[in-house]
Amino acid sequence: MAQAAVKLTEDLQNEVTCPICLDSFKDPMITECSHNFCRACITAHCKASSQEIPCPQCRKKIQPRNFRPNRQLANMVEIAVQLGLEAAKKAEEIVCEEHKESLKLFCEEDQRPICLVCRESQAHRGHTVAPIEEAAQEYKEKLQNSLCFLQKAREEFKPYGEEKSNELLRQTESERQKIFFEFEQLHQFLNEQQSLLLAQLEVLDKEILKRRNEYVTTISEKTLLLSELISEIQRKCSQPPTEFLKDIGSTLSRCESMKVPTPEPVSPVLKKRVSNFSENNDLIRGVLATFKENLRAQLDKEKVNVTLDPETANPHLILSEDGKSVRLREGWLDMPDNPKRFMSSPSVLGSEGFTEGRHYWEIEVGDGDGWAVGAATESVNRKEPLRLQMEGIWALRLDWNHQYTALTFPPTSLSLDGRPRKIRVHLDYEEGQITFYNAENMAKIYNFSASFNEKIFPYFWLWSSGSLIQICP
Repeated sequence: MAQAAVKLTEDLQNEVTCPICLDSFKDPMITECSHNFCRACITAHCKASSQEIPCPQCRKKIQPRNFRPNRQLANMVEIAVQLGLEAAKKAEEIVCEEHKESLKLFCEEDQRPICLVCRESQAHRGHTVAPIEEAAQEYKEKLQNSLCFLQKAREEFKPYGEEKSNELLRQTESERQKIFFEFEQLHQFLNEQQSLLLAQLEVLDKEILKRRNEYVTTISEKTLLLSELISEIQRKCSQPPTEFLKDIGSTLSRCESMKVPTPEPVSPVLKKRVSNFSENNDLIRGVLATFKENLRAQLDKEKVNVTLDPETANPHLILSEDGKSVRLREGWLDMPDNPKRFMSSPSVLGSEGFTEGRHYWEIEVGDGDGWAVGAATESVNRKEPLRLQMEGIWALRLDWNHQYTALTFPPTSLSLDGRPRKIRVHLDYEEGQITFYNAENMAKIYNFSASFNEKIFPYFWLWSSGSLIQICP
């Protein structure tokens, strides 16, 4: 109970302590930001400050004309002082718990008050001690010196972190405007080329329609002439010889004229022009596809080209010659054992590992099951049967019952929308994150959090002969 009373007294004294001089308030004044200071302390602070006067506690701007005496606080100070005096008297009566003697000394090594009997004990005999009043005064002076330093540091403290952030924001805004400008220029160029190509197509359309109309007209006229000539010949053949032979030369001449070949509906020149345009269009599509692929490759710095490391492959696995796919073989291939090879697990690692940065790779898993893909540490156990969720492996697995599982401990069952055929594995080394995505729509599947302190490799595991893991280019 006595200790509680002492604690309450100390709390009250702390509340009536000026934050500038660290002594009890003398003629306390309250500012517009509701902070209290001794009249002399706040007056000296205002004289030492510039035109814009900051509050010593919250740094808000204050005006001396708005200061008001805090009489209630002054009354509380008197009460706290009286309680402090009473507490001091009580403190003088506090004795050593072990020897029941007054605490008259302060042990520098143990940083606590001791009695005279403690001073002569084995525990403190070799320690530096001082009278408790002298020690209190010495430490109070040290705190006062620290207070002056801290107050000065607070006055001079001008952090530039916000300005640096603003500078970066200005830089990102500048980059944003550059993107808008460059892509607007690109859109304008592509629109111009599109308009040019469409105009050329329109010219070709007009010429084709013109030739078609001419062809239709020619055919119609020739059809009409043929019908008339056939009717005339049929009529003439039924005439008497004299009548029949009359104007026979003209009729024969007209028959010969009908033997002239009918013009082609489309000229070879027009065909060639359309063919050339089609070739140019194919060329444009190829150029645009190459442009998009090159742009994507240049911008996508995180994508890595993963190949499988044959020296790590379990003898049950078959790797393609280019190191881009793996499947399960029937039986065991006689392969030389080496420190890198998985011998008791149908696993294989990528050839390249990572000790920093952000990287991702994509895997096609098709319709098969009994597979796992992810990442593993360089020190992962390669000779003993693996418990995937415990041995430095972070992986996503598809079980034989078509259940997707994150290989945590214990395993975490996942409920996915659909069955992803392409998986993206993203590694953030510094952040300790391995995240899985459905690469077809970039839907997040699962995220592992870890702490990496060694090289991390792409990891692949197969347990079904009908499954094939293919690394995407």
